[in-house]
Amino acid sequence: MNVWIAIGVTAVGCYAVKLIGLLVPEGVLERPLVQRLAALLPVALLAALTAQQTFADGHVLVLDARAAGLAAAAVALLLRAPFLLVVAAAVVVTAGVRALTG
Repeated sequence: MNVWIAIGVTAVGCYAVKLIGLLVPEGVLERPLVQRLAALLPVALLAALTAQQTFADGHVLVLDARAAGLAAAAVALLLRAPFLLVVAAAVVVTAGVRALTG
């Protein structure tokens, strides 16, 4: 039951955030600082989520196959590979390292 309450609260919260975004005056959205924050904030959040999912196991810092996969994806990105190739490189390297290390 607690899971459904959490899902309901999250859904209402997401809807409220979207509604608040629609109510912001256009003059505020045209400010350069707001536009810069809107452009950079999603990238920072995605990087933080990726780092947390890659290098954390609960409250413990870990360095395992996921880090190797992330490194492979970073190399593929530096080589300007297509997105699917980046994902495939990360999957293959992660699976390979897990197969080798057990």
